[in-house]
Amino acid sequence: MSALSIRRAHKGDEYLILTLLTELAAYEKLLDKFKITKDVIARDYLCEPPLLNCDLAYEGSAPVGICTWYWTYSSFAARRGIHLEDLFVRPSFRGKGYGKTLLAYLARRAVEGGGGHVAWEVLDWNKPSIDFYEGLGAKCIQNWFTYCLSDTALEKLAQ
Repeated sequence: MSALSIRRAHKGDEYLILTLLTELAAYEKLLDKFKITKDVIARDYLCEPPLLNCDLAYEGSAPVGICTWYWTYSSFAARRGIHLEDLFVRPSFRGKGYGKTLLAYLARRAVEGGGGHVAWEVLDWNKPSIDFYEGLGAKCIQNWFTYCLSDTALEKLAQ
């Protein structure tokens, strides 16, 4: 495996972040839901403090991946954790252990921050990612469904 470096995104990375997230949306077949712009990235990812943490991975000077995440809190466990919103390694750089390195990086952030977990969602059809995650020891949470109130239903309830 070649050397991988990971750094926090900063002002000037807007276009790269947009490019990587667009590539992820295309891979996940979700471009129709993709609304992120460089202005949104500047406003939400690169503000102080950021609403969403964003870290970029490089092989030398070549950008190879991205992870976006934020802190959560589990009231029953009385402990914080990390919710991984996006994890993406460009296809030409896969198979080098970079996805695992990014997840290990987040695991260290969680532990160093007093956290007890890193959690994320994966699309049910994405067998390569599911196999990868399970190979690391991640478990699919049974007996829980993820719900989302959005769009018209959100507006209706808000009234």
